[in-house]
Amino acid sequence: MRASILYSTVGAVGGFIATVFGGWSDALVTLMIFMSVDYVTGLIVAGIFKKSKKSESGALESRAGFKGLCRKGVALLIVLVAVRLDIVMQTTYIKDAVIIAFIANEAISIIENAGLMGIPVPSIIAKAIDVLKKNSDEKMAG
Repeated sequence: MRASILYSTVGAVGGFIATVFGGWSDALVTLMIFMSVDYVTGLIVAGIFKKSKKSESGALESRAGFKGLCRKGVALLIVLVAVRLDIVMQTTYIKDAVIIAFIANEAISIIENAGLMGIPVPSIIAKAIDVLKKNSDEKMAG
């Protein structure tokens, strides 16, 4: 009985969030995945490699981690603003352009984290990020 209440509550909250964000588009899912990967790789850079650029010592610091989560939360709020602008303006491109821009930023950060760990990043990834940035700029231009 308790499990069904929990599942129903989680489903209702998830449904509400999906509705507010204009649905779970592939772009939004990708952004959420990239945000998670960036956060985890940032934790690894700081916690294991002690090479974080977010703290003085380069080591894991709770304040830096909290700031990172706050930044990601505000990015999602900006996506929410873009969704509402699309609704008011009866368009569909503002949300997509904003999400693509944030995906590009997250991808750049993931690559930087990989570099700090000494992991070589294939050039095709850098090219894909350039395409994302270009697509985002084109969508915002018109």
